[in-house]
Amino acid sequence: MISRHSHRKNEHVSLAEKFFQSTATAGFDQVRFIHHGLPEISAHQVVTNSTLFNGHIKMQWPFYIEAMTGGSPETGKLNQQLAMIAEQTGLAMASGSASVALKDPTTQKSFTVIRDHLKSGNVFANIGAGHPLADAEEVIQLLDADALEVHINVAQEMIMPEGDRDFNWQTDLRSIVNHASKPVIIKEVGFGMDQKTIQTLVEQVGAQAINISGRGGTNFALIENFRRKHKDLDYLAAWGQTTVESLLEAQTLKKQVSIIASGGIRTPLDITKAIALGADAVGVAGTILNQLIKHGPEQTVEMIQDWQTGIVTIMTMLGCRNIAELQSERLLLSSDLMNYIHQRNIKY
Repeated sequence: MISRHSHRKNEHVSLAEKFFQSTATAGFDQVRFIHHGLPEISAHQVVTNSTLFNGHIKMQWPFYIEAMTGGSPETGKLNQQLAMIAEQTGLAMASGSASVALKDPTTQKSFTVIRDHLKSGNVFANIGAGHPLADAEEVIQLLDADALEVHINVAQEMIMPEGDRDFNWQTDLRSIVNHASKPVIIKEVGFGMDQKTIQTLVEQVGAQAINISGRGGTNFALIENFRRKHKDLDYLAAWGQTTVESLLEAQTLKKQVSIIASGGIRTPLDITKAIALGADAVGVAGTILNQLIKHGPEQTVEMIQDWQTGIVTIMTMLGCRNIAELQSERLLLSSDLMNYIHQRNIKY
């Protein structure tokens, strides 16, 4: 019999699939590129390499398979398939939260299987913000990881029936960021970030990479509320900032820290828009998981390869030879986003 923690991992995957939305809700439909009729470029000139941590982490493509699974036999099988897909497509991959592996050694294989099958790409381990440096280091070593994601998830924990209620995290976060053996990404889990949070992470915690992980993708407010006996917190389903709003919130600090975008990434156009809004890399979770569960590994590989071609296509049409040039593109914003920028006093 699997533990309650492992059972929760299975529930999360099942409910993430149940509540998956294929429509654009992360805000990318409110931004658009301006077409250039004379880009003066050939597609073979486009370079899609991206880096994090001032070049310490090098990525062949500016997007990767974001944290989703691990902690049970079923999610271990998904991790194996995702790792094989990442290896075949040249992507990096993040694991789901590995805190369960610290409590239950029988679940460790569901995480170590990632490095077993992803030999050439970057592996990002994942742990919650409430853990000390020793736990973070154990997870890094367990996955033979190239970097560590530490997730902050106040809203999820508060809605989760058995969630934490103590969120004094900064001391442990600072210790992990400053002393972990691998570089650290501080990430949300789908509720977005504001300027204050980003500024605190940079100036008080010392974060060098932040994943703003906005609303519009996997919705842990819906997932955890569904697990509640009376499902009484449905009014929090739209809590948080969208991915686009969160990228706008990061504008003033994007030159001081590597910014990663995730949450509701549905197409290669979403990826390029996120990069144009300042992201150095983009994490994709629900769309890839949905494709894998419904259509299998082979069609998931085909989808990712189509996305890779799509990124080159869009960059060519824009006349952008590399990620830095794509980041310099200005987007046309909707009136709603302009109103958001005005109320939040954001310079864009």
